[in-house]
Amino acid sequence: MSPKKVALIVGASRGIGRQIAIDLARNGYAVVVAAKSTSEASKAKPFPPDPNSPQSTISTVQREIREAGGEATAIAVDTRDYESVQHMVDEAVSIYGGLDVLIYNSGAIWWASIENTPMRRFKLMQRVNAEGLYGTIQAALPHFKNNGWKGRIIVVSPPIYSRFFRGKTAYAMGKVGMSVLTKGLAMDFERDGRAQMSITSIWPATAIQSGATRDPDITAELRKPTIFSDAIMTMLDAPPDRVNGHLELDEDFLREYSHIEDFSKYAVVAGATPRRIMPARFPVLEVAEQDDEGRRVDSTKRASAKL
Repeated sequence: MSPKKVALIVGASRGIGRQIAIDLARNGYAVVVAAKSTSEASKAKPFPPDPNSPQSTISTVQREIREAGGEATAIAVDTRDYESVQHMVDEAVSIYGGLDVLIYNSGAIWWASIENTPMRRFKLMQRVNAEGLYGTIQAALPHFKNNGWKGRIIVVSPPIYSRFFRGKTAYAMGKVGMSVLTKGLAMDFERDGRAQMSITSIWPATAIQSGATRDPDITAELRKPTIFSDAIMTMLDAPPDRVNGHLELDEDFLREYSHIEDFSKYAVVAGATPRRIMPARFPVLEVAEQDDEGRRVDSTKRASAKL
């Protein structure tokens, strides 16, 4: 078992995921960086590469962390393939002896109307987003169990509200599905008394500089990915019951939990005030009968259940 806490970041080749991996390593974690893209990092020129470009891969991120004195291992994964996901998680645990933190940042994006979203795009988003997350958590839960149900899971997915569906319904189906998983697994943790486990979703309140936001016309509207990473570092230090099942925004969480009011240091363009893209308030999902389950049905306990 590594003397350091072990964090697995899925979707860590560039942008937000890379920043999270770098900062976790700086904070003393042994980091496993996972994604589909690899490269010959020793030949990368310039080095480090533009963190938002295709030249940034899990191989270059591993090199960045190691050259800075941190501990990192790159493992290639295709989140559409459950066997690949299982191998990633098992390999991470085999190398470091355990798993303390799982962060799922992997995602596929296509913003268009339903009419203009081909079936192949729809299927890709569901497989990488919702299915990839589900498979990764399925593969990781036995290792958290072996760790005495102590651990943190953080998911990059949004609060649930209707405006998010507009103009990108197919994308929203997968991303909101990820947030539903956060809510549901949190309830499982609570029901089973796993007080040292938590799962939390987090989403940017303002657009963040990444490979998906490289249009120079919007640079002044962007924040650095360090705001997202700082929110996650703070989240990992919070008590599990404070964050379990929450769908948080980076800025709002830092303001509420760390009492930060000045976010100017995160602006990509000094002096700019990036426009907030998320609502100030969100609908409450609980109902008055929230605690009334009636008779719980568990398919695993039915004699006729077949997988």
